[in-house]
Amino acid sequence: MSYVHERLSSARYDRASARRADTDWIDDRWADPATRVIVMAGTRIRPVDGAIAWVSPAEAPAGARLMLGIRDGVAHFAVVTPEQSATDAWLPLRSLLPDLSAEEAPLILHAVGLAEWLRATRFCARCGLPLDPVKEGHELLCGNGHTTFPRTDPAVIMLITHGEPGAVDERCLLGRHPHWPAGRFSTLAGFCEPGESLEDAVRREVREETGVEVADVTYFGNQPWPLPASLMLGFTGVAATTDIVCDVDEIEEAGWFTRAELRAGAASGELVLPGGVSISRSLIEAWYGEALPGSW
Repeated sequence: MSYVHERLSSARYDRASARRADTDWIDDRWADPATRVIVMAGTRIRPVDGAIAWVSPAEAPAGARLMLGIRDGVAHFAVVTPEQSATDAWLPLRSLLPDLSAEEAPLILHAVGLAEWLRATRFCARCGLPLDPVKEGHELLCGNGHTTFPRTDPAVIMLITHGEPGAVDERCLLGRHPHWPAGRFSTLAGFCEPGESLEDAVRREVREETGVEVADVTYFGNQPWPLPASLMLGFTGVAATTDIVCDVDEIEEAGWFTRAELRAGAASGELVLPGGVSISRSLIEAWYGEALPGSW
């Protein structure tokens, strides 16, 4: 099976990082009418007929220019305009993810990640002076010469199972956030803390959120997730205990589901699972063995 998190993680273009300070090369690419530009307001993207619209540099408005890279010999940029320039028709990343192609997805995630970082990072953490973008938006520089680089926060996301692998009564653990509507469940997730291994982060987050102890932990895959600045690192784990005691601030409800219960709930709509663009969906369907009906 081809899982969606691999589609979103695939490096299908050259980021051309060595060219970001080459102003002559950048100017030549920007003057080329074949160059493609995505227009953003803050982190929202301007659509045309409900789809992402790539325009030429001549059609792009003024704004912060971000050089994304080269795909199939064509340069791709983003232009970020002020947040207030967006109308209700401009779409956030979550609304666009279901329709992203394999070619577009890495470029859009790159653009949104940088735009979110520029929006949130205004002043130097070392001296407090304002920051200005350099190297086509991939670094920020203050008046004292301090350089700030984009941040990526490692987050673990995991499917925990219990029972004989492949057995009819094998179950997986899913939870529901307090702000989600009834019936919406997903895999557990959380951020890695300083000095902590990823495997220990899996065990700690599951224990904190549900009271379940986890033994073996196995790496599954990863997915960039610039909402706002995460790298989702997927794992599977085997439960050592099954009693559930939820941390109600984090997880309002959690439960164990067999494959038959997943199928029946998803088919009826009583159980609403993550969308197909999420590594969470990939974790669930990899364990289930095939695609499941329904999505968020």
